Amino acid sequence: MKFRFLLWMLGRMMKKASKTNPAFQQQLDGKDLTFMLHTLDGKVARHFVVKNNRLESRSGVAHEPAFSIGFKDAAFGFATMNAKNKQLAFMQGIQDKNIQIQGNTMLVMWFQGLMKYLVPKKPKPKAD
Repeated sequence: MKFRFLLWMLGRMMKKASKTNPAFQQQLDGKDLTFMLHTLDGKVARHFVVKNNRLESRSGVAHEPAFSIGFKDAAFGFATMNAKNKQLAFMQGIQDKNIQIQGNTMLVMWFQGLMKYLVPKKPKPKAD
């Protein structure tokens, strides 16, 4: 349930960023694709559609995604996507065959680059 909620929230955050964040919008420029995050056991799947510099999220399996990232199971997917060092967690998961990537790996790197635009900005300390 946590992983399903995480993917849903990720979709909401990316959709909002595609409407309000110029740097995020620039990363979407010229892209027309669908990608998917899912569990290898088939219990959880969410796909994301990039079109006209906007991003939308939908539940379920995508037909012919440009790439997909499959996690061993929902608990592993949640832990990996919440790891302090996400890049290391992804690399370790791929090496251990707990994460499977299908499709265009360059687009996977593009997707990972999008994540930096979703990190909430820390409020500046107030000067007294």
